[in-house]
Amino acid sequence: MYILEISLKFTPMPVSVQRKEAEAAQATYQQVVEALRSGQPSVLELNCEFQAEKKLAVLTSEIASVQLYEKSGGSATVKRPGFAVIGE
Repeated sequence: MYILEISLKFTPMPVSVQRKEAEAAQATYQQVVEALRSGQPSVLELNCEFQAEKKLAVLTSEIASVQLYEKSGGSATVKRPGFAVIGE
C-alpha cells in the first residue's frame, strides 16, 4: 500500500489517499506535481483505493507539499519519511 500525503497551507494536518500499486501511486504523485508546476489554480480531485468512498478535492494553489511513501503490510504503524523525535 502506498500513501500520497498532501500538506495544505495553514493546515496542521495533511490529507492523504492510498494506492495499491507503486505505478498508480507514482502516477498520482506526478499528477499533483504537474498541477503545482502549472502555476494555475485549479481543483485537483483524488480518490482513495483503500477506502472507495473517500474522495478529495483540493485547490492546487493551497498545496504546500506532497510526499509519497510505502506503508508496510505487516505492521499497523506507518514510518513516515523525514525526521523523528526519540524520547528518553
